[in-house]
Amino acid sequence: QVQLMESGGGSAQPGGSLRLVCVVSGETDGRYCVGWFRHLPGQAREGVAFIGGRGHTAYAYAVKGRFTISQDNAKTTLYLQMNNLRSDDTAVYTCAARNSESCTWNWGDYNYRGQGTQVTVSS
Repeated sequence: QVQLMESGGGSAQPGGSLRLVCVVSGETDGRYCVGWFRHLPGQAREGVAFIGGRGHTAYAYAVKGRFTISQDNAKTTLYLQMNNLRSDDTAVYTCAARNSESCTWNWGDYNYRGQGTQVTVSS
């Protein structure tokens, strides 16, 4: 089993920054994809950014150039640095992992999920 715990959400003004943190614990060998989804209440989750088991990254078009995903060398902590935030970045952000080195954009492919953390961007 793998456990994921997010922190770092909160409020920011448009153009501001926030950093999300996801601590990964449990039975992992590092050979997994981990990343972030986001959603608004009642809406489907969308993939935001991912890191594959071999370190390759992928970003949604809406966040490319503004968000940066990274992890520590031990692969126990995942980060999402969010810069130049916009109001449409407002959502619940959830850390998720799957038992594969390759990533997908499908929420259903991720068998380990955190509880989510709220990000609100408004002036």
